[in-house]
Order: sequence, then C-alpha cells, then structure tokens
Amino acid sequence: MVELSGTVREKIKKINLLLMDVDGVMTDGRINIDNNGCETKSFNVRDGHGIKLLQRGGIKTGIITGRSSEVVNYRAKELGIKIVRQGAKNKLDVYRDIVADEGVYDEEVAYIGDDIVDLPVLKVVGFSSAVSDASSHIIKYVDYQTINKGGNGAVREVAELILRVKGLWNELTARYF
Repeated sequence: MVELSGTVREKIKKINLLLMDVDGVMTDGRINIDNNGCETKSFNVRDGHGIKLLQRGGIKTGIITGRSSEVVNYRAKELGIKIVRQGAKNKLDVYRDIVADEGVYDEEVAYIGDDIVDLPVLKVVGFSSAVSDASSHIIKYVDYQTINKGGNGAVREVAELILRVKGLWNELTARYF
C-alpha cells in the first residue's frame, strides 16, 4: 500500500460514501460517437469490482457528472450505484443535495476527480483524490493522486486504499485468497 500521512489516514477512516466523476475517472476521458450519434464509453472491470467491494463493506458509491449519457445509467445500474447525478453544471450544488439526501457530513465523503470542474467538490469533501492524468491545476488541492490513470484502475486503487485503511480489505477479499 502507498505510504500515507497520519492525517490522510484519519480522513479515510471516516469515509462512508465515495462519489466519482465519470469521464476521465471511470473512463479514460474519450467519448466515442458513431455515425448514428450513439455514444459509447469503456469502463475498467477492476474499477467495477472495487466499487462492488466498497458496497459490500458498507460504503455507498455515487456518480456526479457534467454530461448526460444512457451508457452511464446502464453502468451504474449494472454496478448497483444508486446515486447518479448527470448533467451537473454546478457539481457543488449537486454534491450538497446528495449530502443532504444521504444524511452524511462532508468529512464522511470521498471524491475522485480529474479536472477543474471537480475542484469545488474536491475542496469540501473529507478525502479528495485525483487520477494520475488529472489536470495539473487540481493536484495541489487533493489528499491523494492515484498511480493509475482514469479508466485504467484509478477507481479500484482508491477503493482498495479506503478499504485497507478502514481495515475491511482482508475480510472482503478473504474468499479470493
């Protein structure tokens, strides 16, 4: 596991909800549109398993994205992600609504972003992270930058980090070992 400061470890221990951007975080940021205008995205299966492990550990998961896409609804349903907010032009307002709806405090929320539109949320959550290929403008504002790129295991990396720090990893993965 990556070496973390005591302060960051304490932040992670409080996490009960992980929120994520989609394009550039759950995907590599590319948007594929065919001749009929149909959009496709590629998602990493390990990221999906990390999300499922978090859920099994009692940690809720959710999506906040500025774009709207049926592909996102489909992937969220497939993974059991119940908090899905698309078309979020002001992510902080949407975040505030989620926090109120879920009855959690800022310090109980983690967020993974990749660009400046994520900054308002990254600045208020309990544990903030950015993917390794995130905009350089946000790196100084996050608690953790992943080793993996968006769409290539970054979500899984953060999920595993949270589960390990909270002491849930071994129990949740014992059946595989």
